[in-house]
Formats: sequence, structure tokens, C-alpha cells
Amino acid sequence: MMLQESPPQVKEVILEIKRVNENKRIDRYISSRFPDFSRTYIQKLVKEGAIVVNGSTVKSSYFIKKGDVISATVPVPEETKIVPEDIPLNIIYEDDYLMIINKPYDMVVHPAGGHPSGTLVNAITFYCQNLSQINGPLKAGIVHRLDRDTSGVMLVIKSDAVHSHIAMQFEKRLIQKEYIAVVEGEMVFDSNEINMPIGRHKADRQKMAVRRDIGKSAVSVYEVIERFRGYTLVKIMPKTGRTHQIRVHMQAIGHPIVADAMYSKQDSCYHADLLGMERPLDEEPIIDRQALHAHRIEFFHPVLDKQMAFQVDLTEDVASLVKALQKLRPC
Repeated sequence: MMLQESPPQVKEVILEIKRVNENKRIDRYISSRFPDFSRTYIQKLVKEGAIVVNGSTVKSSYFIKKGDVISATVPVPEETKIVPEDIPLNIIYEDDYLMIINKPYDMVVHPAGGHPSGTLVNAITFYCQNLSQINGPLKAGIVHRLDRDTSGVMLVIKSDAVHSHIAMQFEKRLIQKEYIAVVEGEMVFDSNEINMPIGRHKADRQKMAVRRDIGKSAVSVYEVIERFRGYTLVKIMPKTGRTHQIRVHMQAIGHPIVADAMYSKQDSCYHADLLGMERPLDEEPIIDRQALHAHRIEFFHPVLDKQMAFQVDLTEDVASLVKALQKLRPC
């Protein structure tokens, strides 16, 4: 049943562009500043005039400049309401107790931070009437999450009892997760463990950072899959589940994920970049979101009483990036 909503509250955010953020598209920059908003939603706000630059409306393709002042008027959602939406889902497994979803990039997992619609929870609430409610209606069925622009395999839980059991497996680090990423630079070691605590960034509250003062324990293990000149394809196995963990850890060791708008210097990757050439204005990017994909998950099904594992292939953009590197940047 669709719930009736009162007009949403709004807030105005003012951003002044520094030199480090010059020459980024405005929709990509705003998306990096507000990770709970999808880029599609940001583009809608730009089109509607809710995001303006120096007092004037612009297009989503506008490249921001040092000194630009951006004013963004964004809605603040009701925290107790969820509107089911008929959004297509890529379900790779389902039984009476849980589902395995292949989440696309540019999809927020649950309503938060001014993004009340278009999320995975809106979609699964429409599709399924019985979802676990342990984390409340805004996180119905959600036992773990992926960042908005991270694609790949996700667990969705229907039963509260199963949710509790799966959550315990996450807490005890019994669930195995594998991610595939393309990172900047040529990694020295074939494999290694990163053990660095993560907490909220001191200056930018939207970001996380390695914090040895207040950070919580965070452990990631990586293995090199393939090497290229200036880039590396890696498999990453997080042992903990901190916010932005893989992205922060890769940046901290000097190998940020390619096209990570928040933790690297570029928010997209083009063929011209790989060729070391000046980028044509009309060139389309190979990838314009972080090159990070949740490839595999393994867990114990408490009702079927067996170990289960699922994996999903690389998305087209990440696969295209790997092919371009194999062609243009072989070792």
C-alpha cells in the first residue's frame, strides 16, 4: 500500500569550489559530496533548478570552476515512511527466507540523507511483502550495504529470525565477501593485509579516513589478479564492514580505486587518460564511477542448514576498463 506523504522539508547547502575540484562535472561533484543521493536524482535536481551556480541555473554537464558558489536545495525525507516503487530487480536467488540481489551502481541501498525514493529498499518493498524489520522500515530486509556506486551481490533478508542469524555471522566475521577493483598504480606485493582503523574524516563529514585516534578496527586482505602499466586489477576480501572501508584502505596505501570521486583525484576514466593524451571534449568515459564490484558472497543458510555461495560477473563498465587496460597498458 502506498503511504501518503506530506510535502518534504528541504535544506539549503552552500558549497564553494576549491582548486582541487576544478573541471569536474557538477552532477558528479555533487554526487561525491552527497553519497546518499544517486547521480540520476542529482541530475533531476539540476534540471529542476534546485542546484544553481553563482545564482544561475546550469546543465548537469557544466564543469565547475575555482570560486564557483553552488547552492543546492535538497529534500529531507520523513524518517519513518517508505514508499514501495516498481523498480526492476536482478534477483539471482530467492527462497522463503532471503534473496540474493545483483545491485546496479547508482542505486542507494536505503532512504537516507535527502534521498527518499529510487532505493533498493523502495524496490524490494514493492516486490516482497515480508521483509525483516529488525533495522526498521527504512532498512527493511537490509543486513549489510553497498555504497551507491558500488555494484554487485547483496543479501536481502525476509525473516527476522534469519536476519538475526546472518547478522551474527557478519559480527563474527564468518561471512566471506570478495570484491573486484581496478586501482591506480602498480602494487608492490602480490597479496597483503591492510589493518588500519577507520573513522569519520576530521574536516569532511561526508568522508571516512584512517583514524588511529578514534577509528574502529578495519581489516582488508587483497590479492593481485592482473598488472598493467600504472594500474592494478585486485581482489579484495574485507574482514570487517566499516563504511567506505575498501575505498579508504586503498587510498591509504597509495592505490585509490579508479574514478572514485570521493577518494581519488578523478571521478572518471577515459581512453585519452590511458593513452596519456589531452582529452577531447566529446569523448565518453570508459567508467564514471568507482571501479569497485562486489563479486562474491558466501554464508551459512540457517534454515537450509548449508553453506551457500553466489557470485556475479563484472559490470560492463568495469569489464570495459579492464579490456582497455589490457590493450593500452599491458606490462
